[in-house]
Order: sequence, then structure tokens, then C-alpha cells
Amino acid sequence: MTLTTLCYLIKDNKYLMLHRTKKEKDINAGKYIGVGGHVEEGESPVDCIKREVFEETGLILNTVSPRGYITFVMGNETEHAILFTSDDFSGELTKECSEGELMWVDIDKVPQLNLWEGDRTFLKLLNEREDYFFLKLIYDKEDNLLDTIIEG
Repeated sequence: MTLTTLCYLIKDNKYLMLHRTKKEKDINAGKYIGVGGHVEEGESPVDCIKREVFEETGLILNTVSPRGYITFVMGNETEHAILFTSDDFSGELTKECSEGELMWVDIDKVPQLNLWEGDRTFLKLLNEREDYFFLKLIYDKEDNLLDTIIEG
């Protein structure tokens, strides 16, 4: 079981999306995802997302809004992710990301991208709800979404 963070930065009604194209043996290869990563020893989820956003984008998060808790079940592995959004950040998108290309995408066009099927569910929840939600996404070993459970 692992704990990760995920953040969708918002500017001018656009999300900052990371098109995963650079890492070898990447489960997210070819997909568009938000920015984030694994919580390290001694970090809180907020510490982690601030570090990950800076490392991947060069942007400094001033504040974040916790939006959801996602449980990804992928075969015999389970990943827990704290989902954030932020429209309060500073700096310039200056760093080249070692994991792929960063791009601002109109929020209403994001569903047209190559996304994980379960990501479509929480992105829809982000757009439709203001409250904190719990979501469980169950995938088979071939990365097919088998079940979606929304709680809260």
C-alpha cells in the first residue's frame, strides 16, 4: 500500500496537465494526469504536494484545497491518493518536467484527453462538487476499470 498526492492547478479555467511521455516503465505512459507523487517519510500530504508541484513545474503552491481521497485498487496493489486543487500559486512554469510535457488545458476539453477511465470520474466530481469526497476505483490487471464506488 502506498500513499500519494495529486493536484490539479487551475488558471484561466484551465487545468495544468502532465502528459506522461518520458519515463521508462511508466504505468501512466501516454496518459494525461495531474501533478503529484509519493509521500516521503516525515512528510504530510500537504508537504508532499508542495514539494512535488515545485519539483515537476517550478511553481510554488501558496495554498491548496483538499478535495478528495481516492483508493486505487489495481490487482494485488492498493494506492491511496489525497486529491487537491489550487488556484493560488506563484512563479513561472519554468522547469522542464522529467516525466513528460506540462500543458494548460481548458477544463471542458480535459475529458477528450487520453485519461485513466477512473480519472474521468474524479475530474467530473471536482467540477460538480465543492465538498470532500471519497472514491474507490477498482482496476483489473490489464488496467480496465471494473468498479467505481463514490462515498461521501
